[in-house]
Amino acid sequence: MNSQTSAIRTQLVAAFLGTLAVVLLSTCSTAPPSSQPSAPAPGASQETAGLEKIYADLGKAGGKVYALNPKSSAIRIYVFRAGASARFGHNHVLSAPDFTGFVYVPDSALSGARFDLEFRLDQLEVDNPAYRSNLGQAFSTPVAQDAAQATRENMLGENNLQAARFPWARIHSVQVAGEAPKLAARVQVELHGQTREMDVPLTVEGLPQSISVSGSLVLRQSDFGVRTYSILGGALAVQDEIVIDFKLAGG
Repeated sequence: MNSQTSAIRTQLVAAFLGTLAVVLLSTCSTAPPSSQPSAPAPGASQETAGLEKIYADLGKAGGKVYALNPKSSAIRIYVFRAGASARFGHNHVLSAPDFTGFVYVPDSALSGARFDLEFRLDQLEVDNPAYRSNLGQAFSTPVAQDAAQATRENMLGENNLQAARFPWARIHSVQVAGEAPKLAARVQVELHGQTREMDVPLTVEGLPQSISVSGSLVLRQSDFGVRTYSILGGALAVQDEIVIDFKLAGG
């Protein structure tokens, strides 16, 4: 092979790799979604009203009801890249700036406590720079606003969470054990129209004047019938496992 042929081949390989990198970098962010998530339904407030009534009735029976405040709370959902070309993609941070949540604590013992939390997937925020900045190297790559919006549309679209058909995510306590500040809760998680149970450790503080509840849980999207995002034969994909961190405060 002469030097001119070698140079041409090197240029072609470089061009191919450059094109592939552009495709991979844009895929998790800017690939056109198959459908747009719907706007919140006009009757969505009926869901919140139902939860408010349940806890109002619990409060009439004795004990204390705490209404959780989104402005003093934080819900973070971490989605991770996967595949042989994962380095060309991004990890993502989703947040729920608005939600409805209540905690009921009876006069007797925390073992009789109950809590519910619900939020709409189509109201999630994706890759807020303020939430990425303190997460270290795995989230250090900036995500442009238009790319974050396209990522949101892909995640909520028909090929992933299908938020137009299944807009709600809900967590409902089944059983609570332990003593403050450390509790163990059995919860039902509703996502993608399916419900699964799991155990979650909680830290509860502030009682009885107010309440602060913090914890984490791991969800496998496949457990809820969600198809994880994947292209190029799996070269760039999304991990099945997602991590949810929360700190919920109310009074």
